[in-house]
Amino acid sequence: DEVVSGIRTENGVGTLQEKTIHAVLKNYYEPDPSKQEQKVAGFVADIFTGQEIIEIQTRGFYKLRRKLEAFLPLYPVTIVYPVTHLKWLRWVNEETGEVSKPRKSPKVGSAVSVFPELYRLKMFLPNQQLKFHIVLLDVEEYRLLNGWSKDKKKGSTRNDGIPTDLFDIVTLETISDFAQLLPSGLPDEFTSTDLKQSLRCNKALAGVMLNILAHIGVIHKTGKKGNSIIYSR
Repeated sequence: DEVVSGIRTENGVGTLQEKTIHAVLKNYYEPDPSKQEQKVAGFVADIFTGQEIIEIQTRGFYKLRRKLEAFLPLYPVTIVYPVTHLKWLRWVNEETGEVSKPRKSPKVGSAVSVFPELYRLKMFLPNQQLKFHIVLLDVEEYRLLNGWSKDKKKGSTRNDGIPTDLFDIVTLETISDFAQLLPSGLPDEFTSTDLKQSLRCNKALAGVMLNILAHIGVIHKTGKKGNSIIYSR
């Protein structure tokens, strides 16, 4: 409420910004403004407490590489990654300012969606100074009715996401913590197809997840079954 109220006061009633989730999480992790947006080793850290650095990154982990090269030799770094758990969609008419009633999306987000982003920081993952918090949020998403389809929804622009609830925080502070992201019903030996079916995800996500977990030693390649590689915990 504090963040959204501030944005509307600054930019006008009904005006939202893409960085609302970022601002909310920054204030959640460090309410003291004097510890936010601090210069460290030639870069600006979202949060610097004097003992640790916290970076809120909603996407594009590759943008953090230069910062991590500078930060990790000096301080522990926690990367906070928000994931939409449940989403309610609202449509905004740019001409009238009218906002539709919220409609719940059938999709449910999970912590494993972090893996494509983790791939961008693969070289840093074994560093014990680096930790991750995957924050699962329930969100109201506002989209502009400016798409190319007849109802103007396909190809529309995402205007902002407003967090409404904190569902969970999954912490990855040690290499062994990554094992918790494997489905509990997965057998001790499994293939990419087994993981895909257990998670009900697409092949690409299962593949990058296996790549990362094998890279950091949470799972190992133990053989082949036809054309499929067999992994073990």
